[in-house]
Amino acid sequence: MSARRAAMRRERLQRNKIEKKKGAMAEFERAKEQGVMTKKLNVCWISAGISSFMAGYLAGDIDEWIYIDISDQHNDSIRFIKDCEKAIGKEIQVLSSKEYRSVEDCVRVFGGFRNPANGFAPCTNWLKKRVRKEWEEQHKECDLTYVWGFDLKEKNRAERTIEANPQAQHEFPLIDKQLSKEEVHGLFERTFDFARPKMYEMGYPNNNCIGCVKGGMGYWNNIRKDFPDVFESRAKLEREVGYSILKDSDGKPIFLDELDPKRGNMNTEIFPDCGIMCYLNLE
Repeated sequence: MSARRAAMRRERLQRNKIEKKKGAMAEFERAKEQGVMTKKLNVCWISAGISSFMAGYLAGDIDEWIYIDISDQHNDSIRFIKDCEKAIGKEIQVLSSKEYRSVEDCVRVFGGFRNPANGFAPCTNWLKKRVRKEWEEQHKECDLTYVWGFDLKEKNRAERTIEANPQAQHEFPLIDKQLSKEEVHGLFERTFDFARPKMYEMGYPNNNCIGCVKGGMGYWNNIRKDFPDVFESRAKLEREVGYSILKDSDGKPIFLDELDPKRGNMNTEIFPDCGIMCYLNLE
């Protein structure tokens, strides 16, 4: 595809995306005006991470706590969810995809780790976004407010969330209280007496799936050390589908079985919490 045709395609996709959002917003406003929405629901989409849990806790008035479970999450994540339930005195609803259970399921079906049209991972779409959309369809007569765990450094992501998701109103308690990620973790430890998810204690910056396709070279070298079976499985999967998770600075693919064990630094790599952003901003 020529550069001109690719640019035209991107422009067309962007126009369609804008029109779709406008339509969703108009439908949302009509439903409110006509009184179709019969019930207000404050919803916290908890990711089994500290930030999303603390956002819901600080918001206070949460009607529905929802966690989307994926088999690739560390098995300690469910322990954390159960501890959260005890702490808040409410049940956390656990949802999961009816079609796929794992990242590898999605990658094998769709033949790659990223959608070339928008750069998003198929696991993002099918394991999380579609599950959320199904829940929304079942609650389309509700006036929804979503509570999210973006921290002080993520204001731009919060703004994109509002723009991309007109079907609900949005609250960001951590930003409202001017809390950084480090401060949120400190507040959690001072407030609660149960353990953070194990992935944090192992040095990972978030509690994403083990072997997250959004991770960089340093992350994958840590996975090689801590979860060698996952590393080997993803390396074989790359060769099976013919695409690499990692790329060099010049765009050249780097397959995991070729990755230098000394490359990358997980502590300096940009690696967002998938549990929040994976639910959002996808068309």
